[in-house]
Amino acid sequence: MKIFLAQQNYHIGNFENNTQQIIAAIEEAKQQGGDLILFSELSVCGYAPKDFLEFDDFINKCYQAIDTIKQHADTIGVLVGAPQRNPIRDGKDLFNAAYFLYEKEIKNVIQKTCLPNYDVFDEYRYFEPAYDWKVMEFKGKKLAVTICEDIWNLGDNPMYRICPMDELMKQQPDIMLNLSASPFDYTHDEDRKAIIKANVTKYKLPLFYCNAVGSQTEVVFDGTSYVFDKDANLCGQLPSFRSALQSFILNDDGTIDAPVLEPASRVPDKELNPSTLEEALNIEQVYAAIVMGIKDYFSKMGFTKAILGSSGGIDSAVTLALACEALGKENVRAILMPSEFSTDHSVSDAEQLSRNLQNPYDIVSIKNIYNSFLQELQPIFNNLPFSLAEENIQSRTRGNLLMAVANKFGYILLNTSNKSELATGYGTLYGDMAGGLGVLGDCYKLQVYALARYINREKEIIPENIITKAPSAELRPGQKDADSLPDYSILDKILYQYIEQRQGPKEIKAQGFDAALVDRVLRMVNINEYKRNQFCPIIRISPKAFGVGRRVPIVGKYLS
Repeated sequence: MKIFLAQQNYHIGNFENNTQQIIAAIEEAKQQGGDLILFSELSVCGYAPKDFLEFDDFINKCYQAIDTIKQHADTIGVLVGAPQRNPIRDGKDLFNAAYFLYEKEIKNVIQKTCLPNYDVFDEYRYFEPAYDWKVMEFKGKKLAVTICEDIWNLGDNPMYRICPMDELMKQQPDIMLNLSASPFDYTHDEDRKAIIKANVTKYKLPLFYCNAVGSQTEVVFDGTSYVFDKDANLCGQLPSFRSALQSFILNDDGTIDAPVLEPASRVPDKELNPSTLEEALNIEQVYAAIVMGIKDYFSKMGFTKAILGSSGGIDSAVTLALACEALGKENVRAILMPSEFSTDHSVSDAEQLSRNLQNPYDIVSIKNIYNSFLQELQPIFNNLPFSLAEENIQSRTRGNLLMAVANKFGYILLNTSNKSELATGYGTLYGDMAGGLGVLGDCYKLQVYALARYINREKEIIPENIITKAPSAELRPGQKDADSLPDYSILDKILYQYIEQRQGPKEIKAQGFDAALVDRVLRMVNINEYKRNQFCPIIRISPKAFGVGRRVPIVGKYLS
């Protein structure tokens, strides 16, 4: 049996584009003599449609798309993902379903059983779990079709009372087919592969796994679809972070006509749950994920040009380089906004960076604007000592200038704040926290430096002085980040334990960190939730990003 995996980048609610992509892949597979083609989870509407699922018109368009697609499923079996109305039982109005199309008909509909309801997932808000499980017969083979869930559930998860694959095994299937929408994070690659392999080892059946690719607002899907033979040898892997269509020949004995890429006995290269920040980063993948996140955010929103503030610091430099790669150097405009506190090298470093990248840039001094603010505020400030208020005026002045240019020319402002700053509140609301998309908001400061070194892997793009100089916001004479924050080599490790590893104060202190410092850092994280709650979407590259996947109270108190 010749089986195709169609790993495609969908646009949520763009039924015309999604349907065209799906039909094009079906036609190509037919031309190559394919028997069956597999698409990813909710491919018809895009994943995750969230509250669009509450609109009858949205569901009607899903059904209309299925009707169009099935006309092309004449000589080839097609498995696509889409919502299905629940007309029979009480419960939620919809199922998360896979439609099996053949001979221009809907031959079968399979419903998802185990609905994820953690981190970025919220499926139980919309979908009812499946009530029955049946294999499908097609061209002499019994197909066991699941939707993402069995990749993560081996039947021993107390969250789920029923493992669909265990039920399907009672009917003696020949093949496992899985439609998935599994998001990227930098710990997930080997984790996902190991769990898929464990399923194949358990059930002793070949598995074809088709994952979504592309970025949907903040969530990035890497694709990396897999094919395993019955002995759990990896025989096929589609590329990461790009669309692909690839065929595989499944033999009657459960083997695959393809070279073994990775034998079943191989142990994953990485720990499934890395415990330290140093273990947690695959810089090449992170780079590709952020570039895809920027590119898809702009293209799916209908924008082409970006603007950002270029300070001569590491964060804006890395953001600018990533944006130029994603959008094209001519489409990214940098604004340099020196003040009376800016060092000469900050301006010269930022200029050199733009010369290296060949992107357009402007220099707009904020000195006179800043002094006019102080003059107007003088009667109220009444000669009180220089403080955070004066620093924030500079930051908000820059934010205003950037938004003015963005509005004038139709740009989206890219935010350059990193995760260390966002965690500790080291940023100014409506100033350097302004923007339409957070590019580095899920990268700790040390990871930003790692990205800079990766960007410079072949030649110097980011000037070496930007990488080596002490980080500073330059909002007062001689200011350094270290004046307000612990050294990033310590701070980032504490933050990683608290945010990604969900370790409490006692557990973090037990790892040898200074007790007073842990209390200080965790207090900064907790009291600044109100700032993060107003922040723009952040491209998610970690297992626990600020945004939709991390929900903590704004006015909560947690220290011990």
